[in-house]
Amino acid sequence: MTNPEIARDAAVHTRAFLNHLIVEKGRSKNTIASYKRDLEKLTLFAQARGRGIKDLDRNDLDALVIAARTGELGGTALSETSAARLIATVRGLYRFLVDEGKIEVDPTASLRAPKAPQRLPKVLSVEDVARLLSAPNPETAAGLRDRALLEFLYSTGARVSEAVGLDIDDLATIDAEGFVRLLGKGNKERLVPVGTYARKALEIYLVRVRPEFITKGTGTPAVFLNSRGRRLSRQSAWTILRNAAERAQLTEVAEISPHMLRHSFATHLLSGGADVRVVQELLGHASVTTTQLYTHITVDSLREVYMSSHPRAISG
Repeated sequence: MTNPEIARDAAVHTRAFLNHLIVEKGRSKNTIASYKRDLEKLTLFAQARGRGIKDLDRNDLDALVIAARTGELGGTALSETSAARLIATVRGLYRFLVDEGKIEVDPTASLRAPKAPQRLPKVLSVEDVARLLSAPNPETAAGLRDRALLEFLYSTGARVSEAVGLDIDDLATIDAEGFVRLLGKGNKERLVPVGTYARKALEIYLVRVRPEFITKGTGTPAVFLNSRGRRLSRQSAWTILRNAAERAQLTEVAEISPHMLRHSFATHLLSGGADVRVVQELLGHASVTTTQLYTHITVDSLREVYMSSHPRAISG
C-alpha cells in the first residue's frame, strides 16, 4: 500500500470515528481537536511503516507509543500524560473499527498506557491567604464584593462554579445554622459551614453592595453579581482573584486560581488536624482517594518540621 492509499484509508476511518464521537457521544470541539491530532500521529506512523491503520498489530502500536515518547513521530516528545491520551484515542478508534466490522481483532486490547505522574496541588500558605483576602479595596462596591467572594471560596472550599452558581436561597441556613448549600458535580448537594470572617464579608456585601447592583439588572437570584446586575461569570471570578493576588504581591500570581484556594482550604484543614473523611465531605469528593492527595502535602510538611526540629533526626 502506497502512502497516498494509506492516507486515504486512514482518513475514511478516522473521519467516521470522529463523526461517531460528535454525533453519538457528544464530545466537545476541544476534545475532538485533541483526538484529531492523535489520529494524525497514528496515520503518520502507519505511513512510515507502509501499512494501513487496519493492518497495524500490537507490536506496531507498542512501537507507536515509544516513537511518540521519544519524539520520533516528529515534533516534541510527548509527556506521559499526552502519551496516555494518545493511547486512549487509538484504543477508541480500534474499538470503533471492531464494532463497525472493519476489523475482527482489537490490537489495543492489552495495550497499556504509561502511568501519569501524580502531581501535588499547589497551595498558598496561611499568611499568603490572609494577604490575598485583605487585598480588595474596601472603599469600593466592587472591592467589598470581591472580598466576600474570596472569603467565601476559602472558607468553604467551594469550586468557582459552585460559588458563582450560588443563589440567595442557598444562603438561607447561614443565619440559623452557619451552613451554606452548595450544588456540586452531578447536581449533588452538600452543606458546608461558613466561617465568621466569610459570614461578615458576605453580610456587608449583601447589605451595602448587592442591592445597588441588582437594580441595574433583571432581578437574578444570584448571590454574586457584576456591576451590571448579572450573575458573576467564572472568568470574572478568575480575574478578581488574579487582581487580588497582584495587589497582595504574591509570587504565584501567574499560577493563582480559584482551585488553588480550594487546595489551600483542604490542606490547611488537614494540617490543623481535620479528619480526611470530614474534608472529603466538605469538598464534595465522591471518593476519599481523591482527598487523600492532600495528605501527601501535609506529610511532607511534617517531615520537614521533624527533620529540622528533632535532636536525633540527622546524624552528626
